[in-house]
Amino acid sequence: LSYFGVKVAMIEAGFFNTEVTNSEKISGAIQEAWDQASPEAKEIYGEKFLESSDLCVPCRAMWLYLAALVGLYYLLRWYRERQVVSNLRDKYVFITGCDSGFGNLLARQLDLRGLRVLAACLTEKGAEQLRDQMSDRLETVILDVTKTESISAATQWVKERVGDRGLWGLVNNAGISIPFAPNEWLTKQDFMKILDVNLLGLIEVTLSLLPLVRKARGRVVNISSIMGRVSLLSGGYCISKYGVEAFSDSLRRELCYFGVKVAMIEPGFFNTEVTNSEKISRAIQEAWDQASPEAKEVYGEKFLESIKKSVGKLKSRCCNNLYLVTNCVEHALTACHPRTRYSCGWDAKLLYLPMSYMPTLIVDAIIYWISERPTKAL
Repeated sequence: LSYFGVKVAMIEAGFFNTEVTNSEKISGAIQEAWDQASPEAKEIYGEKFLESSDLCVPCRAMWLYLAALVGLYYLLRWYRERQVVSNLRDKYVFITGCDSGFGNLLARQLDLRGLRVLAACLTEKGAEQLRDQMSDRLETVILDVTKTESISAATQWVKERVGDRGLWGLVNNAGISIPFAPNEWLTKQDFMKILDVNLLGLIEVTLSLLPLVRKARGRVVNISSIMGRVSLLSGGYCISKYGVEAFSDSLRRELCYFGVKVAMIEPGFFNTEVTNSEKISRAIQEAWDQASPEAKEVYGEKFLESIKKSVGKLKSRCCNNLYLVTNCVEHALTACHPRTRYSCGWDAKLLYLPMSYMPTLIVDAIIYWISERPTKAL
């Protein structure tokens, strides 16, 4: 009928309460069919089968099959993720930001696991403390990810150590969270300070070491944030983490042709230097001091004090178990089949990750109601 402009459609309904599914009529029809069935058929099926005929069997079977498929999926996923890469003791891993926090703990954790850790620290003090705590396999280098010459020197240092084996793992962990304040209080330089470390520095380090990672068919693991999926904070931090997510996605699709895997770690709130409430409070005060008179009038002193008070409570809301993050990084480096994304912490899994899938209208409403209101808010 398509030749004549006629369209034909099919409606494929499930089980609905209509005359078609009237259980009394269907039971009567089954009994009539049994009464007229041949003696041979009755003998084969039996009275017990007649009495047990249940119209809900197809529905139950459907849910049973669905549950079986879900169970099988998670069983296969569990099995795949337990497979570990061989010869880990011969593999080199380069980690940025090892002075404290996730980077420091990860360097120590991977060293105990037997990998050859190349730990990049911003300060000589941080590098010395790390060397004193760990085995001779762990080596350190000074790296400022905002300076091209520092990245070039560190890249040459890594080349000399890995040789023809290449670099198995690159963990981009270095990051900062301040300056932090409402956007209107900040300057372009405030945004650039965070972007230079969290995004542009990460990109330059990755591009410099990429040939070595490709040679080893290794891994790139970027420490992003759950704030790279839902923007709850002002300033450059969320912007930088959204950039890390986009860069990681494009990099993963490009490098899959060379056997290189790219993973993102998306932590919630953890007690590290990034969430240091004293430093964040000072940054907010500095941003307020440099804000325009108009911005100060619109937001008001009361708003300033309320957000500083909220920041003061940040430590109690942060998770102290940094292993929730470093274990994910270790899995991304050592598993044969690492995940693309790892959400770390219950706040990330149960609150922020679901929020990232919600309609924008709902997320905006949630943030509107829980956030502090400026003095001259409408």
